[in-house]
Amino acid sequence: SLRFLFECLPSRTRRNTEAALALALYSREQLRQLRRDTGICYDSQTRGILHLYEEPREFERAKKQAKLLRGRGMETEIKTPRECLAVEPALKGSTIKIAGGAYAASDESGDARAFTHNLAELCRDQGVSFRFKISVKRLEAARGAIERVVIDDEEGIEESLRADAYVVALGSYTPLLLKGVGISVPVYPVKGYSITLPLEPGDEAPQVSLTDHARKIVISRLGDRLRAAGTAEMNGYDTEMNEFRCQALVKRCFEWFPKAGRAERAQFWTGLRPATPSNLPLIGRSKYFNLFLNTGHGTLGWTLACGSGRALADIVNGRKPEPEFRFLGSEGKAKGATPSIAPA
Repeated sequence: SLRFLFECLPSRTRRNTEAALALALYSREQLRQLRRDTGICYDSQTRGILHLYEEPREFERAKKQAKLLRGRGMETEIKTPRECLAVEPALKGSTIKIAGGAYAASDESGDARAFTHNLAELCRDQGVSFRFKISVKRLEAARGAIERVVIDDEEGIEESLRADAYVVALGSYTPLLLKGVGISVPVYPVKGYSITLPLEPGDEAPQVSLTDHARKIVISRLGDRLRAAGTAEMNGYDTEMNEFRCQALVKRCFEWFPKAGRAERAQFWTGLRPATPSNLPLIGRSKYFNLFLNTGHGTLGWTLACGSGRALADIVNGRKPEPEFRFLGSEGKAKGATPSIAPA
């Protein structure tokens, strides 16, 4: 799409990177505050993230990127191959030759699924009600507002839900629901894969989270499991598992860490990332005064989750959100590409 190409222009890329970084740093603050307030558990680690580069040209670009990030409050250290090994000793067995790395020592990792599950339990304790195993059929609008959500309940019986405010946070499926109320959003499904390897004592798995920039793969330890995730497959809403991509992910993981578990025990998963041309999420108020969006986070859903949620809560409650970011329906100047929501 031309919209994706347009956002690849250097000026747009820099602007979008700065906007994503502002929201990411704010999100990290909100996650830490939530952890302090609730003690929520999700196999969290604060050992940093090490970005690894094979090609010297990519490593030189990384040095420039690190300078930009430092100027925006994100401490990133450039590392030689030897220094990368000092950060993560498990790399000693790697068959991949690297040009260098960039280490963000203050970055964190954790199990997003465990976080979501435990957060739901905390919300229930505060009186929040969840409805699972239902099908959202459509939104119904009149006089500039959403009047109700029509669903099929657990037994397939149609039911209407009414509220003061509605938030659409459906990821890749957002456009399908919003089309019915005349809203078109630039959110596209991009399929990704992950593998999870059970670990046993003695397995030489990393403690630090890693990003393989050549293959766009992230590798993180989650307690007694190692997870690697990546790839980008644009194939509509297809969620069938591609065996070739699964095995390619396993192969690459073991090229980095040959003694990190057993390949035959790998568990596979696939899902759709909600991508936008700018790689920035759509957060804020829609053309309906009581309908809000929190979608389009792409590969940064976990990174931006807490900040996006807090910012949207402020918007719904009539407060100005803290991060410097161009929210939907906002006035004034902010960093990031102008979100585009057109009539369907």
